[in-house]
Amino acid sequence: MSTPRTSASDRRLGRRLVQLYAGLALYGASSALLVAAGLGLEPWNVLHQGLAELTGLSIGVVSIVVGAAVLLLWVPLRQRPGLGTVSNVFVVGLAMDGTLALLPDARSLAVRVPLLLASIVLNGMATGLYITARFGPGPRDGLMTGLHRRTGRSVRLMRTGVEVAVVATGFALGGTIGVGTVLYAVSIGPLAQAFLRRFAAPSAPAGGTVVAGATPERVILRP
Repeated sequence: MSTPRTSASDRRLGRRLVQLYAGLALYGASSALLVAAGLGLEPWNVLHQGLAELTGLSIGVVSIVVGAAVLLLWVPLRQRPGLGTVSNVFVVGLAMDGTLALLPDARSLAVRVPLLLASIVLNGMATGLYITARFGPGPRDGLMTGLHRRTGRSVRLMRTGVEVAVVATGFALGGTIGVGTVLYAVSIGPLAQAFLRRFAAPSAPAGGTVVAGATPERVILRP
């Protein structure tokens, strides 16, 4: 028979797992809405869309491939992935493709603008869910924190440098930059902050085998 402490721990773990996978699925779905709106994408999806145009693969599959490649860069940076890190690679891309397959074409601005706004709000909600689950940062966030630790440069500088390079490359390959890109950039920090407070979960026990050594709140929120 389980002790009260064990039962409470199991409930916390169950809650965190639900938050993790709900957040990752919602992140992929909200990113798909941003693609469908056609008014500009967040930085990494500008790259994913450009590579999708180049290769003929779906944007979700490209997201998975790029996520796996970025995860390999963690090795020289001595970053430690968690369950959330690995899950991020696959769940977000699959959710993107699944959502895009269900969405009808959005041609009218009367549809695309609300789609854009909804996608950004839902993306902030998704960020709050999967970050507060504390199963480790996504591959791209961990890359930025790893560069920060190895170089001693600020997280802000590392994020800006990486995302400028990502956007420029994606745009050169045919990715979409527009008002949605700008609106996402100025909105995601405050939205994520609000949802991080809303969904905050109990901290994981020290030494957990599925929890990475750090969380990427400061990367997401641009300190």
